[in-house]
Amino acid sequence: MSPMGDVGLLYVGAVLFINGLMLLGKVDPRAAAIFNLFVGTLQVVTPTVLIITSGGQPNVILGASGLFLFGFTYLYVGVGLLGGFDTTGVGYFSLFVAIMALGFSFASFRHLDNQPFGVIWLYWSFLWLLFFLLLGLKRERLTTYTGWVTAIEGWVTAAIPSFLLLTGYWQRWNQTVLAIVLAVFGVVVFAALWPLTRKRPEPPARPEPAGGETVAAP
Repeated sequence: MSPMGDVGLLYVGAVLFINGLMLLGKVDPRAAAIFNLFVGTLQVVTPTVLIITSGGQPNVILGASGLFLFGFTYLYVGVGLLGGFDTTGVGYFSLFVAIMALGFSFASFRHLDNQPFGVIWLYWSFLWLLFFLLLGLKRERLTTYTGWVTAIEGWVTAAIPSFLLLTGYWQRWNQTVLAIVLAVFGVVVFAALWPLTRKRPEPPARPEPAGGETVAAP
């Protein structure tokens, strides 16, 4: 990834963190919408510049093309939140992104020889699949789980890798080991989050006995 792409990745981390907090009820949706528009615009301008200045290099164009998936997502979300539109459209677009992310993961492993980002693309595929289930299929019981996954991925897949890339530390680590660490972290943390974020059904109200008498709990 180019330095320009690394900078854009930093703000992808920021918007994912904000959107995760929005799903968790910590940030007002209209306030989050503004930041989605900022980052969405950045993630459309950045790959456009990278492609124009690529000199026709296939790997540069391939890497830049994936950024549009995120840019259009954030623009779509920002406009939708401000306009109060139905989420079905962005939900089904998220399904498209989730499928394409699998392809970019394969390309990262096989064509770009970038194992850590091969794993990170799998993270993003999982996250956008959750967006499809939540926004496209209206599985609202996934809101809390998706919020936590979104906020965590903002740091693990974007903000921290971007900072390490920009400072040169990312390149110093063994890439195979880094990919394995990312994979294990994702499986363990997201699996553990599932039971912790599921809503427990409330016990049915106990009927009051006739005459208003109190019945002792067993």
